[in-house]
Amino acid sequence: MLGKLPPEKLLPEDQPSYVMSWAYVFGMGAIASLLWIIISGVVLGLNGPHWYHVSALGSFVNSTHLWSVELFFIFMVVHLWLKFWMAAWRGGRVLTWITGVVSFVVSIVAAFTGYLLQTNFDSQWIAFEAKDALNAVGVGAWFNVANLGQIFVWHITLLPLAVGAVVVLHVLLVRVHGVAPPLEAAAGDAQLLHNSPESTKTKDVAP
Repeated sequence: MLGKLPPEKLLPEDQPSYVMSWAYVFGMGAIASLLWIIISGVVLGLNGPHWYHVSALGSFVNSTHLWSVELFFIFMVVHLWLKFWMAAWRGGRVLTWITGVVSFVVSIVAAFTGYLLQTNFDSQWIAFEAKDALNAVGVGAWFNVANLGQIFVWHITLLPLAVGAVVVLHVLLVRVHGVAPPLEAAAGDAQLLHNSPESTKTKDVAP
């Protein structure tokens, strides 16, 4: 791991000039939103539904949890669209692109289970409409959206771990391969290569 991702590459001090663009900000916005989703979700999970329905503080934390999810999806969708039009899978970054798409898909399922945990009329309506749909495709026996305990396990334990793992892998792959340069930046990959320690050593030894 240290060979693939040395500390100076994990936390680089220098970045190519094209990184100073709004196109590269939305990914970090999504990560910041995800961090608050996890923190507020832990607080909500420890106190339970009664707390965030009755307590004013609980209602506030629940609201920030919801709005951080909204921001997370806004930032992620913009990030994915920008990277799609930038062809961000170039230069051996296919797996980086795939992990970004997978994190988006898993996040949709996590958000869906979150709506089921509102424990109000809306969540009951969504649950039984979804149950009919899942029964129609034959998976209702394994994913019972009307079972509140099962949804708690999915939303609080399994899906956050899945989203977190994929996002961490995505960030590590970005550090390994570098950020994708714009299509018009023909020398972008070369610029990244010349800034790496290995290429500097090779350049010094070359006659």
